[in-house]
Amino acid sequence: MMNHGSICRVGVFYDGSFFSHAQRYYYWDREFGWLAFQPLHNFFEGFLSQKEQGFSSYKVVYASWHQGLFTVKNATFEQLKFERNRYHDLMHSGIEPKYLPVSQQHTEKGIDVAMAVDALQIGLDKKIDIAVLVTGDGDFVPLVRALNKQGVRVLAAYFDFKDNQGKRCFINERLLNACNYGVDIAKLEEDKEFKNSFKGPFSKYSDTI
Repeated sequence: MMNHGSICRVGVFYDGSFFSHAQRYYYWDREFGWLAFQPLHNFFEGFLSQKEQGFSSYKVVYASWHQGLFTVKNATFEQLKFERNRYHDLMHSGIEPKYLPVSQQHTEKGIDVAMAVDALQIGLDKKIDIAVLVTGDGDFVPLVRALNKQGVRVLAAYFDFKDNQGKRCFINERLLNACNYGVDIAKLEEDKEFKNSFKGPFSKYSDTI
């Protein structure tokens, strides 16, 4: 698609629990530093500039964060402190926090639906050209197909690793196959083309921790 002189508008939609797992892995297990939002957005813009030719520039114009939130009664002091600092981190990065209450069984309910509705609404309003889904959840396959029908291409940005506790982070194959583009951020560490920029999104310190 040739769009000489126009801006490629990018929307980033975060599955909060998925991304938080990666943040903690790189900070505690790998000691790389804190995976920060703004440098990561810069990476997405650069990555898409290689995939989507013909635009004059590439810019994240919308970003949202979707995650469950504990009540004060069910949260520890450290959790409350972390969530407050997280909220500030998101605001400073221009990301809209969209929390849902955690159920009485301490499980997240409706997060994928809320994220899908948000992404589809932004796509239907013609506010973005490309949607970046930071998740590995196969439940988002119908969302990808719906966005494609509206002319919005989709990049699946994910992490594939196993942490020190043996918990694996990965993407559902159906979701990866449905998307127009995919990038395993964890694998960039070994990619000659991106190795130098791999550590760009990591900062040595964050008040969020």
